[in-house]
Amino acid sequence: MDNISFRSLVVEETETGVFTRQIKNKRINELPEGDVLIKVAYSALNYKDALSASGHKGITRKFPHTPGVDASGVVVESKDSRFQIGEEVLVTGYDLGMNTSGGFQEYIRVPSDWIVKLSSNMTLRESMIYGTAGFTAGICINELQKHDIFPDSGKVLVTGATGGVGSLAVGMLSKAGYEVIGSTGKKEKTDFLKKIGASEVILREELLDNSNRPLLSGRWAGAIDTVGGRTLSNVIKSTKPRGSVCVLGLVESDKLETTVYPFLLRGINLLGIDSAERPMEYRLNIWKRISDEWKLDNPDFLVKEVTLEALKTEIEIILKGGQTGKVLVRL
Repeated sequence: MDNISFRSLVVEETETGVFTRQIKNKRINELPEGDVLIKVAYSALNYKDALSASGHKGITRKFPHTPGVDASGVVVESKDSRFQIGEEVLVTGYDLGMNTSGGFQEYIRVPSDWIVKLSSNMTLRESMIYGTAGFTAGICINELQKHDIFPDSGKVLVTGATGGVGSLAVGMLSKAGYEVIGSTGKKEKTDFLKKIGASEVILREELLDNSNRPLLSGRWAGAIDTVGGRTLSNVIKSTKPRGSVCVLGLVESDKLETTVYPFLLRGINLLGIDSAERPMEYRLNIWKRISDEWKLDNPDFLVKEVTLEALKTEIEIILKGGQTGKVLVRL
């Protein structure tokens, strides 16, 4: 199969600090070494992919490169007896799309330890509606529950609620029985958030208190913050006693200015959420829950499906903060 030609989105550095994105033909023998060759059916666009596609050296060190931290598809070659030709699988995280040629192409080759077999309750397309964003949202729900935040504990806030992780977190929390507050800077997306499952929508400005008070009135039992910066600081201050806040974003800022008072006086838990390197046993448990108890009834309205050729436009949109829901890439 080494001479099979396939389409790939290739990011190249044409001169120092100048990057281009083009659809090019590649061959199987240009892929990195790995145990399993997968014919990709779907991928998804994440903020990390957009950074890689823009030449961000903190994400991807060497170019030319093909981004795409998510991929679902069918096994076509395998050196590992755990994976048989024809099996449907997905890959999210690890090094895929960062320094390993990623999912924005028709074939990937990866280590077998990165691969999750698809549940019979989920299609290849559905798995990429969730992808890294849904997996991350699932980790958040799981971690909140490990810290005793359940539907009867009180409301849960989701910031950046119209984005990929945010919108899926709203929908999956609602599916799990939580009362969800969605926070957004896009007033026109209120109906969208309520359709997903938000019982209440607040605008971003409500979370930008400038009083410098160490504590604010407790409003939610838990929160999933995809924004960072001053928003996160005020989310922490407004969390009820023994509440928990999941931290996974920095689109506003990577700085956090707060005092110890929310932690000393209210016992707040600040939960850092990483998704790329989660152990496989943990990963399989989260995907099982996504395909079962957290699976959305009708996720299609969350999704904009595009071809590889249209992906370049969507990359610019997500970099400007304009993405709503998930961008699904059909290979």
